[in-house]
Amino acid sequence: MMSTLITVAPTGAETAKADCPALPTTLEELVETAKRCESAGAAMIHIHIRDAEHRPTLDLGRLTETVTAIRENTALIVQLSTGGAVTDRVEHRLRVLDAAPDSCSLTLGTVNFGDDVFMNPWPFVTELYRLTQEREIVPEFELFDLGHVAALHRLLDKFGLPYGGKVHCDLVMGVPGGMPGTTDALVAAVNGLPDAVTSWSATGVGRTTLPVALAALSRGGHLRVGMEDTLTLAKGRPVTHNAELVERAATLATLAQRPPMTPDEARTLLNLNH
Repeated sequence: MMSTLITVAPTGAETAKADCPALPTTLEELVETAKRCESAGAAMIHIHIRDAEHRPTLDLGRLTETVTAIRENTALIVQLSTGGAVTDRVEHRLRVLDAAPDSCSLTLGTVNFGDDVFMNPWPFVTELYRLTQEREIVPEFELFDLGHVAALHRLLDKFGLPYGGKVHCDLVMGVPGGMPGTTDALVAAVNGLPDAVTSWSATGVGRTTLPVALAALSRGGHLRVGMEDTLTLAKGRPVTHNAELVERAATLATLAQRPPMTPDEARTLLNLNH
């Protein structure tokens, strides 16, 4: 029976702690969140960190401390975001790899992000990719639109397969400026993926969370959920803990007869066992 990789993205860089006190922004909150989400069915955690004032940061000491703490307290695959906040400089984003995560996100192009611009110029994309190969870190290719799908073909054609030989990507859908969180958009993106892709997940931002999750499961994909991407379970029902979103994803996956993967199974999927 095919199972489902559930990734939890608990924090992100966009939401302010003052606006959402339940957002896990301290190391202690992140560790507690990781443990509860692992118990709920998550196998990988996608991490953004905050400073002492709960602002987004790429401080290497804090990143390294976070990676260590998650590994000591869970079996989750630790994936660090190289996106940071939209204001972060690209050289700081490259330094994320110095924290030696199991995996990192790698966005395939620039995209409008609400009123901001998430900058991923091609030279940055290629430098980051080659560093993941050198450092033996498995990238998760983040695709916000069909242009990013085309860019993934270009990257793999020029620089070959990632470390481990498996190609895993995540369709980030429903961002204002990116592809919509619809079944039609998901199918178009998946149909355009390179043949080298061995697995993919999908993320529905905001109110697109459920439509995207259902479409992904029906098309053979995996799921990413979390408070980075959505803060409500339904209209008027705020999320009080990331575990609620993981539990819902696990329930959907089980209904689809594709129950959640364990972290060990996810490591096999991404070839992280060697």
